[in-house]
Amino acid sequence: MISHDQYEALHDRAGLLDRRPRGRLLLTGADRGSYLQGLLTNDIAALSAGQGCYAALLTAQGRMLSDMRVSELGDRILIDLRGATAESVAGFIFSEDVEVRDATADLAQLGVYGPKAASILASLLSPSSNERLEQMAIDSNEPLRFGDTPVTVVRSDDYGVAGFEVFVSTLKAGRLSDAVRAAGAKDVTADAVEVTRIEAGRPEFGADMDEHTIPLEAGIESRAISYTKGCYVGQEVIIRVLHRGHGRVARRLVGLLGADAHGTLARGMRIEAERKLIGSITSAVVSPRLR
Repeated sequence: MISHDQYEALHDRAGLLDRRPRGRLLLTGADRGSYLQGLLTNDIAALSAGQGCYAALLTAQGRMLSDMRVSELGDRILIDLRGATAESVAGFIFSEDVEVRDATADLAQLGVYGPKAASILASLLSPSSNERLEQMAIDSNEPLRFGDTPVTVVRSDDYGVAGFEVFVSTLKAGRLSDAVRAAGAKDVTADAVEVTRIEAGRPEFGADMDEHTIPLEAGIESRAISYTKGCYVGQEVIIRVLHRGHGRVARRLVGLLGADAHGTLARGMRIEAERKLIGSITSAVVSPRLR
Protein backbone atom coordinates (compact mmCIF):
# COMPACT_ATOMS: atom_id res chain seq x y z
CA MET A 1 0.00 0.00 0.00
CA ILE A 2 1.44 3.36 -1.00
CA SER A 3 1.59 6.41 1.24
CA HIS A 4 -1.42 8.65 0.62
CA ASP A 5 0.68 11.70 1.58
CA GLN A 6 3.33 10.84 -1.02
CA TYR A 7 0.70 10.31 -3.71
CA GLU A 8 -0.99 13.62 -2.94
CA ALA A 9 2.39 15.40 -2.89
CA LEU A 10 3.05 14.25 -6.46
CA HIS A 11 -0.35 15.44 -7.67
CA ASP A 12 -0.80 18.59 -5.61
CA ARG A 13 2.59 19.80 -4.35
CA ALA A 14 6.03 18.30 -5.03
CA GLY A 15 7.74 14.97 -4.45
CA LEU A 16 11.48 14.26 -4.21
CA LEU A 17 12.74 10.93 -5.55
CA ASP A 18 16.31 9.66 -5.28
CA ARG A 19 17.04 8.26 -8.75
CA ARG A 20 20.64 7.25 -8.17
CA PRO A 21 19.87 3.58 -9.01
CA ARG A 22 19.49 4.80 -12.60
CA GLY A 23 22.57 4.70 -14.85
CA ARG A 24 24.33 7.76 -16.27
CA LEU A 25 26.79 7.91 -19.17
CA LEU A 26 28.78 10.95 -20.34
CA LEU A 27 29.99 11.13 -23.95
CA THR A 28 32.60 13.57 -25.19
CA GLY A 29 34.39 13.97 -28.52
CA ALA A 30 33.55 15.50 -31.87
CA ASP A 31 31.80 12.37 -33.17
CA ARG A 32 29.52 11.82 -30.17
CA GLY A 33 26.37 13.00 -31.93
CA SER A 34 27.03 11.48 -35.34
CA TYR A 35 27.94 8.14 -33.81
CA LEU A 36 24.74 7.98 -31.74
CA GLN A 37 22.79 9.05 -34.84
CA GLY A 38 23.58 5.72 -36.48
CA LEU A 39 22.94 3.77 -33.31
CA LEU A 40 19.73 5.08 -31.72
CA THR A 41 16.14 5.35 -32.98
CA ASN A 42 15.67 9.11 -32.56
CA ASP A 43 17.27 12.08 -34.35
CA ILE A 44 20.34 12.81 -32.23
CA ALA A 45 22.01 14.93 -34.95
CA ALA A 46 19.14 17.42 -34.73
CA LEU A 47 19.89 18.20 -31.07
CA SER A 48 21.63 21.44 -30.18
CA ALA A 49 22.87 22.53 -26.75
CA GLY A 50 20.00 22.52 -24.28
CA GLN A 51 17.91 19.98 -26.20
CA GLY A 52 17.25 16.32 -25.58
CA CYS A 53 15.09 13.40 -26.63
CA TYR A 54 13.83 9.97 -25.68
CA ALA A 55 15.35 7.12 -27.72
CA ALA A 56 15.96 3.39 -27.83
CA LEU A 57 18.85 1.12 -28.74
CA LEU A 58 17.74 -1.88 -30.81
CA THR A 59 19.20 -5.12 -32.05
CA ALA A 60 19.41 -5.76 -35.79
CA GLN A 61 16.12 -7.65 -35.37
CA GLY A 62 14.42 -4.50 -34.00
CA ARG A 63 14.27 -5.74 -30.40
CA MET A 64 14.97 -3.30 -27.60
CA LEU A 65 18.23 -3.41 -25.67
CA SER A 66 17.37 -0.31 -23.65
CA ASP A 67 15.47 2.92 -23.70
CA MET A 68 17.13 6.16 -22.57
CA ARG A 69 17.06 9.94 -22.45
CA VAL A 70 19.76 11.72 -24.48
CA SER A 71 20.68 15.26 -23.38
CA GLU A 72 22.99 17.44 -25.48
CA LEU A 73 24.77 19.71 -23.01
CA GLY A 74 26.88 21.60 -25.55
CA ASP A 75 30.29 20.13 -24.82
CA ARG A 76 29.13 16.60 -23.99
CA ILE A 77 26.11 14.30 -24.13
CA LEU A 78 24.49 12.92 -21.00
CA ILE A 79 22.54 9.68 -21.28
CA ASP A 80 20.41 8.49 -18.38
CA LEU A 81 18.89 5.03 -18.55
CA ARG A 82 17.94 1.98 -16.54
CA GLY A 83 20.87 1.11 -14.31
CA ALA A 84 20.92 -2.55 -15.32
CA THR A 85 21.47 -1.64 -18.99
CA ALA A 86 24.11 1.08 -18.60
CA GLU A 87 27.15 -1.18 -18.94
CA SER A 88 25.88 -3.01 -22.02
CA VAL A 89 24.84 0.25 -23.74
CA ALA A 90 28.26 1.77 -23.04
CA GLY A 91 29.81 -1.25 -24.75
CA PHE A 92 28.03 -0.41 -28.00
CA ILE A 93 29.63 3.03 -28.22
CA PHE A 94 33.12 2.88 -29.69
CA SER A 95 34.71 5.38 -32.02
CA GLU A 96 38.10 7.01 -32.38
CA ASP A 97 36.65 10.39 -31.46
CA VAL A 98 34.06 9.42 -28.85
CA GLU A 99 34.92 8.83 -25.21
CA VAL A 100 32.33 7.18 -22.98
CA ARG A 101 32.50 7.50 -19.21
CA ASP A 102 30.20 5.76 -16.77
CA ALA A 103 29.29 8.63 -14.45
CA THR A 104 26.78 6.67 -12.36
CA ALA A 105 28.91 6.71 -9.22
CA ASP A 106 29.96 10.37 -9.17
CA LEU A 107 26.86 12.03 -10.67
CA ALA A 108 23.66 11.81 -8.64
CA GLN A 109 20.17 12.12 -10.11
CA LEU A 110 17.28 13.60 -8.15
CA GLY A 111 13.72 13.69 -9.43
CA VAL A 112 11.51 16.60 -8.35
CA TYR A 113 7.93 16.16 -9.60
CA GLY A 114 4.62 17.90 -9.12
CA PRO A 115 2.96 21.31 -9.65
CA LYS A 116 5.27 23.02 -7.14
CA ALA A 117 8.50 21.50 -8.52
CA ALA A 118 9.42 24.50 -10.67
CA SER A 119 8.92 27.06 -7.92
CA ILE A 120 10.93 25.00 -5.43
CA LEU A 121 13.88 24.60 -7.79
CA ALA A 122 13.70 28.24 -8.86
CA SER A 123 14.12 29.27 -5.23
CA LEU A 124 17.31 27.21 -4.90
CA LEU A 125 19.05 27.35 -8.28
CA SER A 126 20.45 30.26 -10.24
CA PRO A 127 20.10 31.92 -12.63
CA SER A 128 16.51 30.78 -12.94
CA SER A 129 12.85 31.57 -12.33
CA ASN A 130 9.62 29.69 -11.91
CA GLU A 131 8.39 30.81 -15.36
CA ARG A 132 11.66 29.88 -17.05
CA LEU A 133 11.58 26.37 -15.67
CA GLU A 134 7.88 25.89 -16.37
CA GLN A 135 8.40 26.83 -20.02
CA MET A 136 11.14 24.27 -20.62
CA ALA A 137 10.17 21.64 -23.20
CA ILE A 138 10.12 17.99 -22.15
CA ASP A 139 13.67 16.50 -22.26
CA SER A 140 15.29 19.93 -22.68
CA ASN A 141 18.08 20.85 -20.26
CA GLU A 142 19.60 23.91 -18.66
CA PRO A 143 22.88 24.42 -16.77
CA LEU A 144 22.27 26.06 -13.39
CA ARG A 145 24.05 26.38 -10.06
CA PHE A 146 23.27 25.43 -6.50
CA GLY A 147 25.47 27.92 -4.73
CA ASP A 148 28.90 27.24 -6.22
CA THR A 149 27.94 23.76 -7.43
CA PRO A 150 27.02 23.26 -11.12
CA VAL A 151 23.84 21.28 -11.76
CA THR A 152 22.05 20.16 -14.92
CA VAL A 153 18.26 20.40 -14.85
CA VAL A 154 16.24 18.36 -17.36
CA ARG A 155 12.49 18.76 -17.88
CA SER A 156 10.88 15.39 -17.29
CA ASP A 157 7.56 13.56 -17.25
CA ASP A 158 8.98 10.08 -16.72
CA TYR A 159 6.35 9.20 -14.14
CA GLY A 160 3.38 10.92 -15.75
CA VAL A 161 3.75 13.96 -13.48
CA ALA A 162 5.52 17.04 -14.84
CA GLY A 163 8.79 17.78 -13.09
CA PHE A 164 12.55 17.75 -13.40
CA GLU A 165 15.62 15.54 -13.24
CA VAL A 166 18.44 17.29 -11.40
CA PHE A 167 21.98 15.99 -12.00
CA VAL A 168 24.52 17.03 -9.40
CA SER A 169 27.81 15.81 -7.98
CA THR A 170 27.24 12.91 -5.60
CA LEU A 171 29.22 14.83 -2.98
CA LYS A 172 26.65 17.66 -3.05
CA ALA A 173 23.50 15.58 -3.55
CA GLY A 174 22.71 15.32 0.16
CA ARG A 175 22.87 19.07 0.69
CA LEU A 176 20.70 19.76 -2.35
CA SER A 177 18.17 17.14 -1.26
CA ASP A 178 17.94 18.73 2.19
CA ALA A 179 17.34 22.14 0.59
CA VAL A 180 14.60 20.76 -1.69
CA ARG A 181 12.86 19.21 1.33
CA ALA A 182 13.17 22.42 3.31
CA ALA A 183 11.60 24.31 0.40
CA GLY A 184 8.49 22.13 0.54
CA ALA A 185 9.05 18.85 -1.32
CA LYS A 186 8.19 15.53 0.30
CA ASP A 187 10.30 12.41 -0.06
CA VAL A 188 8.53 9.84 -2.24
CA THR A 189 9.36 6.21 -2.87
CA ALA A 190 9.57 4.18 -6.06
CA ASP A 191 6.21 2.63 -5.14
CA ALA A 192 4.53 6.07 -5.12
CA VAL A 193 5.80 7.11 -8.55
CA GLU A 194 4.92 3.67 -9.87
CA VAL A 195 1.27 4.57 -9.33
CA THR A 196 1.45 7.86 -11.25
CA ARG A 197 3.49 6.17 -14.00
CA ILE A 198 0.89 3.49 -14.59
CA GLU A 199 -2.00 5.97 -14.28
CA ALA A 200 -0.36 7.90 -17.14
CA GLY A 201 0.26 4.76 -19.21
CA ARG A 202 4.05 5.19 -19.32
CA PRO A 203 5.79 1.85 -20.00
CA GLU A 204 8.97 1.02 -18.12
CA PHE A 205 11.85 -0.97 -19.57
CA GLY A 206 12.35 -4.18 -17.64
CA ALA A 207 8.67 -4.43 -16.70
CA ASP A 208 6.41 -3.57 -19.64
CA MET A 209 9.01 -3.88 -22.39
CA ASP A 210 12.25 -5.83 -22.58
CA GLU A 211 14.72 -7.45 -24.96
CA HIS A 212 11.87 -9.31 -26.67
CA THR A 213 9.90 -6.13 -27.44
CA ILE A 214 9.97 -3.94 -30.53
CA PRO A 215 9.08 -0.26 -29.85
CA LEU A 216 5.85 -0.50 -31.86
CA GLU A 217 4.54 -3.16 -29.48
CA ALA A 218 5.15 -0.90 -26.48
CA GLY A 219 3.52 2.11 -28.14
CA ILE A 220 6.55 4.38 -27.68
CA GLU A 221 7.16 5.10 -31.37
CA SER A 222 5.78 8.65 -31.25
CA ARG A 223 8.33 9.59 -28.58
CA ALA A 224 11.27 7.36 -29.44
CA ILE A 225 11.45 7.01 -33.21
CA SER A 226 12.33 9.55 -35.90
CA TYR A 227 10.88 8.74 -39.32
CA THR A 228 13.00 11.33 -41.15
CA LYS A 229 16.54 10.45 -40.04
CA GLY A 230 18.98 8.14 -41.78
CA CYS A 231 19.76 4.55 -40.96
CA TYR A 232 20.09 3.17 -37.45
CA VAL A 233 20.45 -0.33 -36.04
CA GLY A 234 17.13 -2.20 -36.34
CA GLN A 235 15.52 0.37 -38.64
CA GLU A 236 14.79 -2.15 -41.40
CA VAL A 237 12.47 -4.14 -39.15
CA ILE A 238 10.64 -1.05 -37.91
CA ILE A 239 10.10 0.26 -41.46
CA ARG A 240 8.92 -3.14 -42.65
CA VAL A 241 6.26 -3.33 -39.94
CA LEU A 242 5.14 0.23 -40.60
CA HIS A 243 4.95 0.06 -44.37
CA ARG A 244 4.32 -3.56 -45.27
CA GLY A 245 2.38 -4.41 -42.14
CA HIS A 246 0.70 -1.00 -41.82
CA GLY A 247 1.87 -0.79 -38.23
CA ARG A 248 0.10 -3.97 -37.13
CA VAL A 249 1.91 -6.05 -34.51
CA ALA A 250 1.07 -9.45 -33.03
CA ARG A 251 0.88 -8.03 -29.51
CA ARG A 252 0.48 -4.55 -28.07
CA LEU A 253 0.79 -2.97 -24.66
CA VAL A 254 -2.55 -1.52 -23.50
CA GLY A 255 -4.07 -0.14 -20.32
CA LEU A 256 -6.73 -1.90 -18.24
CA LEU A 257 -8.94 -0.49 -15.51
CA GLY A 258 -10.75 -2.89 -13.21
CA ALA A 259 -10.41 -5.94 -11.01
CA ASP A 260 -10.86 -9.67 -11.37
CA ALA A 261 -13.30 -11.83 -9.43
CA HIS A 262 -10.73 -12.49 -6.72
CA GLY A 263 -9.54 -8.91 -6.13
CA THR A 264 -7.21 -6.47 -7.83
CA LEU A 265 -5.19 -7.11 -10.97
CA ALA A 266 -1.58 -8.11 -10.30
CA ARG A 267 1.65 -8.26 -12.28
CA GLY A 268 2.18 -11.63 -13.92
CA MET A 269 -1.54 -12.44 -14.02
CA ARG A 270 -2.63 -14.33 -17.13
CA ILE A 271 -5.40 -12.92 -19.29
CA GLU A 272 -7.54 -15.55 -20.97
CA ALA A 273 -10.47 -15.56 -23.36
CA GLU A 274 -12.37 -18.78 -24.02
CA ARG A 275 -9.66 -20.61 -22.10
CA LYS A 276 -6.95 -19.32 -24.41
CA LEU A 277 -4.07 -17.16 -23.22
CA ILE A 278 -4.29 -13.74 -24.90
CA GLY A 279 -1.95 -11.73 -22.69
CA SER A 280 -0.62 -11.00 -19.24
CA ILE A 281 -0.36 -8.11 -16.79
CA THR A 282 3.09 -6.44 -16.87
CA SER A 283 2.52 -3.68 -14.30
CA ALA A 284 -0.33 -3.19 -11.84
CA VAL A 285 -1.22 -0.77 -9.05
CA VAL A 286 -4.24 0.41 -7.11
CA SER A 287 -5.02 3.99 -8.18
CA PRO A 288 -6.51 6.20 -5.47
CA ARG A 289 -7.88 8.72 -7.98
CA LEU A 290 -9.22 6.21 -10.50
CA ARG A 291 -10.36 3.88 -7.70
